[in-house]
Amino acid sequence: MHKLDERILEHLDGKTWSDPWLMSEHFRFTTSADRIADRCEVLSDADLIAPAREGSSMYEIQTIGRLYLKGDIDADLRRPIPAPRPPHAVRPGWWAGFG
Repeated sequence: MHKLDERILEHLDGKTWSDPWLMSEHFRFTTSADRIADRCEVLSDADLIAPAREGSSMYEIQTIGRLYLKGDIDADLRRPIPAPRPPHAVRPGWWAGFG
């Protein structure tokens, strides 16, 4: 967890939803909306926040995120699970000599 991650969670805890561009205007230190969007993706992969709608850039805090803010869970124990490669990005078996 970075300091920025905690700021994002604190911001979302007081709101119904927000997006990285609104958060970049809200924070008092200079952080780009792109950097906040990157951190939101990481927090979303760890289930601390989630997109408000599928495919949108608006995020809302989840129960696990609220528990982290209360100090009830350790975020270092919640590591995002890497996603498997999509079928179009996997080389065929013959490429590695398997068939």
